[in-house]
Amino acid sequence: MKRIVLALAAVSMLAAPVAAQAHPSGYGSQVEYRHDRKPPHYKHHHYKPAPKHHHWSKGKRVPAWQRKHVVRDYHRHGLKRPGRGQEWVRVDNSYLLINMASGIIAGIIAVR
Repeated sequence: MKRIVLALAAVSMLAAPVAAQAHPSGYGSQVEYRHDRKPPHYKHHHYKPAPKHHHWSKGKRVPAWQRKHVVRDYHRHGLKRPGRGQEWVRVDNSYLLINMASGIIAGIIAVR
């Protein structure tokens, strides 16, 4: 019985240095921290690109996903009544008068 206990103790003492070896990524290692370097999880920063603003002009097509903000109360916003088959849409801080079927711009009013 003593031999088994002594053998287990010897194996555990030999296994301890193997378990304490540094992880390849640097996490959980016993390496001292250098102040001139950042920890590994701070290396990569993900920045969001600035949103793109379109420069609208007459005759250009407005994508379907940007035609969702239809302006129903156009008089309240100082807009004229849209013609048959047209509607006012607010996109990128501008009011666009577009053809409902094709999405082609017929008029533009910039908001200040």
